[in-house]
Amino acid sequence: MNRKNLNYGAIIRARRQKKNLKSKELAKKLGISPAFLSLIETNERKPNGDLVLLIQEELGLTNEDLIKKIDPGLENDTKDVFNISLLEDLDIRPNEADELVKINPKIAKALVRLAHDHNNREHEVGEDLEKKIIGKSTWFPGEIVSEFIQKNENYFPKLEEFAHQIFEEVKINNRTRYLSLCDYLEKKYKLVIKEMLPKEKPFTKIYFPEKNELHLSDYLSLETKKLYVANQIAQLGADEIINEYLDDFSFPSEVSKKVTKVALLNYTGAAIMMDYKEFYQECMKCRYDLEVLASSFAVSFEQTAHRVTSLNNPDMKGIPLHMIRVDRCGNVSKRFSLSGIELPRASGACPLWNVFTAFSNPNNIHAAISKMTDGSTYFCIAKTVDKGIAKYGESRSLLSIGLGCNIKHAKQMVYSDGINLDDKRREVSIGVSCRRCDRLDCSQRAFPPATTKFDVDLNSRGVSIFVND
Repeated sequence: MNRKNLNYGAIIRARRQKKNLKSKELAKKLGISPAFLSLIETNERKPNGDLVLLIQEELGLTNEDLIKKIDPGLENDTKDVFNISLLEDLDIRPNEADELVKINPKIAKALVRLAHDHNNREHEVGEDLEKKIIGKSTWFPGEIVSEFIQKNENYFPKLEEFAHQIFEEVKINNRTRYLSLCDYLEKKYKLVIKEMLPKEKPFTKIYFPEKNELHLSDYLSLETKKLYVANQIAQLGADEIINEYLDDFSFPSEVSKKVTKVALLNYTGAAIMMDYKEFYQECMKCRYDLEVLASSFAVSFEQTAHRVTSLNNPDMKGIPLHMIRVDRCGNVSKRFSLSGIELPRASGACPLWNVFTAFSNPNNIHAAISKMTDGSTYFCIAKTVDKGIAKYGESRSLLSIGLGCNIKHAKQMVYSDGINLDDKRREVSIGVSCRRCDRLDCSQRAFPPATTKFDVDLNSRGVSIFVND
């Protein structure tokens, strides 16, 4: 067992408390001291094989119960909870936040939700005072979607099976075509698809169950229309499967559950458009060249970026990737990580990430070697994408998509060609945010680190006002 990644201590402690056993009582039954049991319950000591069997017997635990991993996303989110000025005087260190997750992950999750609700309410004060007074503040559903996807490692095998069945029925030359998807909907569900220019108010799609019609805006790109049609197939054919996944997760609100359902519909739609086996094989051939993949499967760059992060079938496993989507203000609208990197969750992120520097040269892929404050190194790529309707006079949003992997996997990506991955001079030192970063020599620093007492020397200044040496 890797003590860093496993959470056996909290599991043992929770089961002991559930059985109303005091630590002294359990320690006596196990033939160990209460102090040693305390070390086990805080993951500081690993029980040997015989002791594990005794613990399982006394507490009714199985091997599967004891190998549940610590959620790295929860660790990062908990650190963010204590990274606010309100709690600055408490001087809570990152390792102390990690300990809370190990000892009592449920309490950590509760604190994260309370902190997010607090942040949402603060935003509402400035943006919509009336709603704040009425008390309509709710948990932001986007965070729940990220939590749900992270928990499932962005891989849903039952939805992949459903998507493959559809793919087998509609494929033409091992590809999914827009018209073949439309024909499938019409033959299977008698559903009529109408493409039109919005007249009264703008829309992208509207499904009318009573008329059995799907209206699509002609302002949409073909790739987006294709995804919406594939989504509709998922909505009509995979509803029970999706609900099974949703029922296995605790949602704080009905809205967050609905938003997560939309995410699963998008996942299934993408799986229909990019069949797992076909897509995986193409990934291996072109070494994750996203533009080649997008052209080959007739999908958008962002759709391709999403799909490569879902290649987590144990029998056909891709690179463990992370993905993030931001706007020019640094607002994070999508985030998911299997690479091990800690992703920023909101605005105020480190501006040195290449997902932000990509805005300076739009529509081109930017590659970078990024080094986090803990010494871990990642290979990252980023590219901007336009979002919105294709109509003259209408403004479009410019977003940046970031993808990356641990540096040890970098050579599997075509974007690493020509880059000396061992050259330390190419490494860009980044952090999650200024408050979470302890690099005092950074000229981009906007706030002092949360772990350092801040003072100002009137007679000297370093690379920023927060550095006196």
